[in-house]
Amino acid sequence: MKVTFVLIIINVIVYLALEILGDTESAKYMMDVGAIYPPYIVEKGQYWRLFTATFMHFGLPHLMNNMVILGSAGQILENALGKWKFLVLYLCAGIGGSAMSCGQMLASGDYGVAAGASGAVFGIIGALVWIVIVHKGRYESLTGKGLTIMIVLCLYYGVTAGNVDNWGHIGGLIMGFLICIIFYRRNIKKIDFTEQNLYTYTYDNNTCEVEDEN
Repeated sequence: MKVTFVLIIINVIVYLALEILGDTESAKYMMDVGAIYPPYIVEKGQYWRLFTATFMHFGLPHLMNNMVILGSAGQILENALGKWKFLVLYLCAGIGGSAMSCGQMLASGDYGVAAGASGAVFGIIGALVWIVIVHKGRYESLTGKGLTIMIVLCLYYGVTAGNVDNWGHIGGLIMGFLICIIFYRRNIKKIDFTEQNLYTYTYDNNTCEVEDEN
């Protein structure tokens, strides 16, 4: 089974468990069960929240939006990187997004409760941006223009809609891009020069070169 699908299953199970036990749209409840809240992280040393928050979602629409993108973009990236590199990138991007979100709240002094797989999902998008760059503007069904439009629209929606953690998105995007620079190398088909030339024939122990007329 693909890691992408395993991550989706984990996110859904965590959401259902939290929804059964409480109200996932309640900031207080989400804070109590592991979402990002800067004072708890800095003053109480609960840095594990940077990780647990990446598997928590505020309500069903929040979960569904992230899982749709994870399911579509995640499979493409997993095929390109392989299971383990994809998993490491996903987790690091999620934590990176959480750290950026927390850092911004600490810098501004405007504390809130943050959670969601958005940082990890944006990390996938950032990684795909690098892969498209390596492939000179196109990789499978992805294009540089299409990814740019997607990023701009997502960030614009976050700015205009409110209550959207754009700093977490940006942190995940940057982290995914940087990690993919390390992880991804374009496969270049190697030519085996030990094979006999298709246009070389042997006749009476003499080699005759035949020129391709095409």
